[in-house]
Amino acid sequence: MLLAYRTDPSAYAVGAVIGVTHQTVQRCLNRAVRFGVMAALDDSPRPGKAAEITDEARAWLISLACRKAKELGYPHELWTTRLLACHVRAHAAAAGHPCLGNLVQGTVCKILARHEVKQHKVRYYLERRDEAFEAKMAEVLCVYREVAVLRESEPNDTNVAIISYDEKPGIQAIGNTAPDLPPRPGSHASFARDHEYKRHGTLSLLAGIDLLNGHVHACVEERHRSREFIGLLKRLDDAYPADTAIKLILDNHSAHISKETTAWVAAQPPGRFTFVFTPKHGSWLNLVEGFFSKMARSMLRHIRVASKAELKARILAYLDDLNRHPVVHTWTYKIAEAA
Repeated sequence: MLLAYRTDPSAYAVGAVIGVTHQTVQRCLNRAVRFGVMAALDDSPRPGKAAEITDEARAWLISLACRKAKELGYPHELWTTRLLACHVRAHAAAAGHPCLGNLVQGTVCKILARHEVKQHKVRYYLERRDEAFEAKMAEVLCVYREVAVLRESEPNDTNVAIISYDEKPGIQAIGNTAPDLPPRPGSHASFARDHEYKRHGTLSLLAGIDLLNGHVHACVEERHRSREFIGLLKRLDDAYPADTAIKLILDNHSAHISKETTAWVAAQPPGRFTFVFTPKHGSWLNLVEGFFSKMARSMLRHIRVASKAELKARILAYLDDLNRHPVVHTWTYKIAEAA
């Protein structure tokens, strides 16, 4: 504005060029005359209204927000801003903060936002409950390191099979009550599906991935008890030569450590089966979890079947298709340093 006014000394003309009113231009000129050109680049400070809420009152409000509402006798688990404002108005004077006596919900929101407190939200975390977490994690990562070493050699010459195993229970067999409508150019771009559906039950997928060659050993069962797990172990026993040591990475599910499973493994030749357990709440260390995730996001996504038999057949067909072109799963996240 100052430079434009120097070229054309007209407040109206400068305002029209810059897109402000002539009063704004005139105020800028007055500041330049009174306080200097540099001071005119900023607005003059306004008196405004003195802050009524003290820092101590703000700290008290934040401390309340960091507590649960139920601790103060409310049926709510957490605070809403409306409930918190109501509580503060009722108890501010007794707490020595009369400046909060007329506190409104909007002011509560501003104070909490300024201090980055989101008292109405819950972010979940998982407490580590396994005292031997680091030791078990290191053991699993050492197995992955062993896989990497074996793959650098000749995989076909090794007499060790390393399997990443887990179950995926509760795969729902859901059927349509009306046929899906296919996409139609110019009308609707996606498949249309009726909101109602029919439940046919659930199935469990028991799967283990050979980390050396990527082959998936799996079976689909009604349940995943010890007998089903032993059935999968028998499949592995038949799939590998008798002199091959089969090492399984798996979690601490009851079926894996039951008396029935322990007795069956003990009856096998020494060294035939070895279990390496992931830590409690450490299933993310098991590579097969990534396989299940990909399966859920691809083959199982939006799946509709007429029966559990159809669901089982389609899952097995998917696994057969994978085994035609096996994909080797590897652990690559700082494996050497962690091990």
